[in-house]
Amino acid sequence: MKTFLLPLKEEEEKYYLEKMREGDLEAKHTLIERNLRLVAHISRKYQNGEEDMEDLISIGTIGLIKAIGTFNYERGNRLATYAARCIDNELLMYFRGKKKTSREVSLYEPIGTDKEGNQISLMDVVESTDRDIFEIIELKGNSRKVYEMIPRVLNDREREIIQWRYGLYNQIPVTQREIADKLGISRSYVSRIEKRALEKLKSCFEASEKQG
Repeated sequence: MKTFLLPLKEEEEKYYLEKMREGDLEAKHTLIERNLRLVAHISRKYQNGEEDMEDLISIGTIGLIKAIGTFNYERGNRLATYAARCIDNELLMYFRGKKKTSREVSLYEPIGTDKEGNQISLMDVVESTDRDIFEIIELKGNSRKVYEMIPRVLNDREREIIQWRYGLYNQIPVTQREIADKLGISRSYVSRIEKRALEKLKSCFEASEKQG
């Protein structure tokens, strides 16, 4: 597989986003090129014997382009965090489209295997449709407040999983399955810890909103 350019640093990313907003197409192309590594990382989760990696990257790149076109850096978040969801959604729509001949798509239906050969179902890769705490924060522009809450409210394991899951502190977001493999625990256990951590943050955030 081809080698992709390294991601932009935060200040570089902001510069190119501002240039793109002014109508600079070269800036947009730079943002696309420097985020293709993220596309490849996410596309790898969906690869199986039937899917060509280059095709998956092409599909994921469509999601990246959509993300770049709609991203608002003034909310204080990094492009990669937002783009990861758009890329995932684009790939997921592709797999859903392939299964339209079926009357119903089960969330537990296998769609491939990961790099360790473990079977992957839609349940493993579909993002929750619930409006989680981070989406609320993004809308209200209070991400800094949550960053301050994380070390205060969460224990070490909860903090570690939330950082990996949502790509905090400039990390690339990963799936619950990948976190489970890293920690040597089940995906369902990761899901329970993530849910508990989000509830803690949500309660803390809502309490601070009432006070403030």
